[in-house]
Amino acid sequence: MPKNDNGYNPLKWECERHGCFNTKRRPKIEVFAECFPRRINFGDVDGIVEINGKALMLEWKTHNGDLPLGQRIMYERLSKTGDITIICVVGNAETMECSECCEYFKGKRYPEKYKAATLRDIKESIRKWVKYAATNNNN
Repeated sequence: MPKNDNGYNPLKWECERHGCFNTKRRPKIEVFAECFPRRINFGDVDGIVEINGKALMLEWKTHNGDLPLGQRIMYERLSKTGDITIICVVGNAETMECSECCEYFKGKRYPEKYKAATLRDIKESIRKWVKYAATNNNN
């Protein structure tokens, strides 16, 4: 398989051959629930990248509706400094068809409600973030 210079890195797991990825390879983070107070526990990260000390997290939802309250609070707090931006996408992970998105940046959600978005729109938002990260160095 040729090396891809653009970072393209598809999952190479073959479910038919090796079994369900979630069963075989996904850490069972729920076992750590007893380590945290109240109803706090680890959540999974759908995607994360870092450029110049700035991070962009991808949160993928397959259903319409708002984020759970705890997740929303976490994203507001994590994004407060501008070092982490979170883009939340509603879409079909199998087809990569997107229907809505919003972003958390500097402690706020933009827009306040999800906005209609296509995969092309999401990619454009990511490209804008790359320009921001490239010109705002934390090092």
